[in-house]
Amino acid sequence: MTELAFVVGHGFTNHVRKPFVSRVLRRFAAHGGVVALDFRGHGRSGGSSTVGRDEVHDLAAGVSLARDLGYRRVVTVGFSMGASIALRHAALHEDRPDAVAAVSAPSRWWVRDTPAMRRVHWLLEQPHGRLAARALGVRLGPPWSATPESPLEVAHRIAPTPLLIVHGEQDHYFGPAHAVALHRAAGGDAELWLEPGVRHAESAMTPVLVDRIATWLARHSLGSTDRR
Repeated sequence: MTELAFVVGHGFTNHVRKPFVSRVLRRFAAHGGVVALDFRGHGRSGGSSTVGRDEVHDLAAGVSLARDLGYRRVVTVGFSMGASIALRHAALHEDRPDAVAAVSAPSRWWVRDTPAMRRVHWLLEQPHGRLAARALGVRLGPPWSATPESPLEVAHRIAPTPLLIVHGEQDHYFGPAHAVALHRAAGGDAELWLEPGVRHAESAMTPVLVDRIATWLARHSLGSTDRR
């Protein structure tokens, strides 16, 4: 049986073939197997993006695939939108990962605190913005008819699954207060890394930081089969 797989979820407007995403994936591959997926409405996947609501099922399919491939331990890593998905998956899905890392995660929905997030909401909410999103390669679904639980609302349900929250102190989408709030809400043995000089998500990852995350996940997923 193969030992460890990383199931990696990208951020909004990204996909696995983007150069900075593929660099991160290759670095994780130095530490184990990698299942990398394009979330619905992104890249080569069909369907329409729900901006994190239904993509929990996409991540769950990646975890299921890794287990079917024979990996004994399966961990999830999400970036930005993918981090919100990884948190909600670890809290809500019956087939939980053996450890989870959330990088640059929002703690709540409707964040407009930064110019970057105001641009994102223009893409999501305005007719011209939705056309621009398609030009960026994202096929958006209709607006939410009901608001799903935010990462902050479900973080306390992740334990006893090991949780690592990683956030750049210079994140220009979601400030570090999001990570602090998630860490506080998760309780238990959740670990928080606030990284000086680091900005947002995959494009801010250095090889050293990816190695640190991979090593943490590998170490903290040991013994996970006893928790399942």
